[in-house]
Amino acid sequence: MKSSSGVLRIHQGQVVDGHGGAPIPDGVVDIEAGVISFVGPAAEAPALPEGAQQLDAEGGTILPGLVEAHFHPTYFNVAALEDLDIKYPVEYVSLLAAGNARLAVECGYTSARSGGSLFNIDVWLKKAIDKDLMIGPRLSASGREICGAGGLMDWNPEFRKIGMEGLILLINGPDEARRAVRKLVKDGVEWVKTYPTGDAAAPDTNDHHTLCMTFEEMHAVVQTAHNHNLKVTGHCRATAGIKNALLAGYDALEHATFIDDETLELLLERDVPSVPALYFEQASIERGPEFGMPQSVIDAHQETLEGGAESARRILRAGGRIGMGGDYGFAWNPHGDYAKELEFFVNYVGFSPLEALRCATKTGAEILGRGHELGTLEPGKLGDVLVVRGDVVQNIALLQDRKSQIAVLQSGVIKSRGGVSISPSGLGH
Repeated sequence: MKSSSGVLRIHQGQVVDGHGGAPIPDGVVDIEAGVISFVGPAAEAPALPEGAQQLDAEGGTILPGLVEAHFHPTYFNVAALEDLDIKYPVEYVSLLAAGNARLAVECGYTSARSGGSLFNIDVWLKKAIDKDLMIGPRLSASGREICGAGGLMDWNPEFRKIGMEGLILLINGPDEARRAVRKLVKDGVEWVKTYPTGDAAAPDTNDHHTLCMTFEEMHAVVQTAHNHNLKVTGHCRATAGIKNALLAGYDALEHATFIDDETLELLLERDVPSVPALYFEQASIERGPEFGMPQSVIDAHQETLEGGAESARRILRAGGRIGMGGDYGFAWNPHGDYAKELEFFVNYVGFSPLEALRCATKTGAEILGRGHELGTLEPGKLGDVLVVRGDVVQNIALLQDRKSQIAVLQSGVIKSRGGVSISPSGLGH
């Protein structure tokens, strides 16, 4: 939908602006030349210029485009850790990633931060999306990840003679950590993703209470990354790993599962956001048996879920920042289920719907480093908007029903209707 005046008005619905406050009943959002020019009650809206277009929210909800803050575009039908690097050839993974990017927008997610990608596919995915060659979320890329040798992500045995550099840069010591970051600098990433700790997926060798990197390696990663204006995040479950990441200068934490009082104080002091990614744990517990997941792993996921939920509650109640996102792309936690994270945080973790929505919009944009232009509905920000039939505040599960979506907009241009994307304008140019 485009207008001759360059103005689009979205009206006839409540406005949830992303700041966490009460919705504006009978609200209006005006977008001019891709940028929001007015947000407020319909009674206070300026007169529309001749030729302006209007989009009827049908009494539903107008909110910022959602942000998937832990997005793995190259994950697809992963049933075991090894699937992440050897299940499909890179050519096919590139096509799958493009499909996952399109699906994210169809689900109402207008922005995403990559939490790791096979090769540097997400770097080139971002370029194609930015050039309007394909539909996808505004993407912050991280490319290949970094893990200590013998750690969680080092699963291919030596006798296979299979290199893992397509997915993981394995390091031994600070010098190799610096070398790995410099490779990522050349790849063009924005975030450096690391593995300071293990996970429930590897209970025998690298469980969720073990460390996979030394503090010296983590510090070397941060020092090198920050020198090149890159940000650093890490898969942090064990308490000691969270503390190491905060002391090393990490810019964000993935999971922050077992946080204690000392690490919570460090996190709040530095105002470091975290992305718990908890629905993955629930999905693993519920659906793991049908995929042959060992009971020891399921039990570890249960411990991770309970610890992660308590940590997320403590962080939010103490004034910390939480982003919404998860490890979607596993067989039991597929792409397209992103909004289940929000309902789960309301029903299981105990966030209010408005708190969960703020985490999925305002905080998500801040994690991307784009809080000044995305994440809330206010004048001067880009017109990334999600319009949904029904009251999302009363029933946050509506966000999972793509057919309930009236429109998904980026910079005021409709990219999807009813969960079906619209071809990008740049295609074929």
